Amino acid sequence: MDKPRLQFWQIVNMSIGFFGIQFGWNLQLSNMSAIYEYLGASADQLPLLWLAAPLTGLLVQPVIGHMSDRTWGRLGRRRPYFLTGAILSSLALVAMPNSSALWMAAGFLWIMDASINISMEPFRAFVADMLPEEQRTSGFAMQSLFIGLGASIASALPWMLHHWFHVSASSTGHAIPMSVKLAFYIGAPVFFGAVLWTILTTKEYPPQNMDEFRRMQAANSGLGHNLREIIEAVREMPVVMRQLSVAQIATWLGLFCMWLYFPPAVARNVFGAPDTTSPLYTEGVEWGGNCFAVYSVVCFAFSFVLPTIARSLGRKLTHSLCLLCGAAGLFSVAFIHDKWFLWLSMAGVGIAWASILSMPYAILAGCLPPKKFGIYMGVFNFSIVLPEITASLCFGWIMNHLLGNNRLYAVVAGGAFMVIAAILMQRVQLQTSRTALRS
Repeated sequence: MDKPRLQFWQIVNMSIGFFGIQFGWNLQLSNMSAIYEYLGASADQLPLLWLAAPLTGLLVQPVIGHMSDRTWGRLGRRRPYFLTGAILSSLALVAMPNSSALWMAAGFLWIMDASINISMEPFRAFVADMLPEEQRTSGFAMQSLFIGLGASIASALPWMLHHWFHVSASSTGHAIPMSVKLAFYIGAPVFFGAVLWTILTTKEYPPQNMDEFRRMQAANSGLGHNLREIIEAVREMPVVMRQLSVAQIATWLGLFCMWLYFPPAVARNVFGAPDTTSPLYTEGVEWGGNCFAVYSVVCFAFSFVLPTIARSLGRKLTHSLCLLCGAAGLFSVAFIHDKWFLWLSMAGVGIAWASILSMPYAILAGCLPPKKFGIYMGVFNFSIVLPEITASLCFGWIMNHLLGNNRLYAVVAGGAFMVIAAILMQRVQLQTSRTALRS
């Protein structure tokens, strides 16, 4: 099927849902480590408590991707999953900040992460479904733009509620601060509203042969068949996807180190907080959220120029250079003692993040069979969640025995992983046309 070029506002409408998804995701990313520590967790316990996030991605994304490839109804192919995930995620966002114990917070994280994944995974395939090859870099860059915008607001929201609206940010007796609770409550309608906007303003292309599609649905139903197709997809993974996945593994090890330990590292190593009951700890965690907002703002701004750079340098070189910017940003945190200079560090991370959210997927979409966009986007997620699972299971031991529970060392390790990812990216042998490569 020759897909027509979409107008600018059509690409905007189909990407707005990612604003809400990333709003909810970044509330989780920037606050969960602090929530765990408020509830009494130690540094070496944090990786295991975060295990829910990658495990749910490992289980949910390929299944949802495969199911959405085989779905067609009144809402289309991908949109039913957008809506289901948005409803469940909004409910989880309301429940999460009411956790009163570590086991409860960990349980809600499982629910929230699974729900977000139900909405998020089909959005990647959505771009490949709707846009011709020459517009895919722009489509994924537009997703990066809205991801950056949603993430920047969500990351800074507890700080804004505290400093602009005087909502209490104090924690007593292992209680989650009201500023964090209210941020999650605000996140629920934002998530749902943004996803609903995309559902209502964007129509999907129906299957070219509906009768054939219905016969395929009937023949390929059942959990057993779905699992066999997922296993087959892994076995028949395109070469480009295999090579790209190796670079992704290193990239996401670096990101996981940053997300896990950056806010507590800022609180303890830059602000000098002795423990979680100190006002300096709250200030440091809030500032860590502000820093996440800064890299998200940079991601938002850099997404405007990223397609132009990719057309000039090619997607592969562009992505490697962006990853090196992120590595430099994380390395620099080790030498910073003034909180304001952390914003410069996060500028490098923001450049990397904009590319991470777009370049690998734009490269990947060009080597996949169109009828399996959903399942392969889900399988590609293995290269994200498997390193996170490994880090969750092993990094607690590393923190306790090798890094002395120093959160700053973990952040610097994240920079080292990004350097490795930039090198591995140059080993990817692209098989797309010259036009597709530079689009």
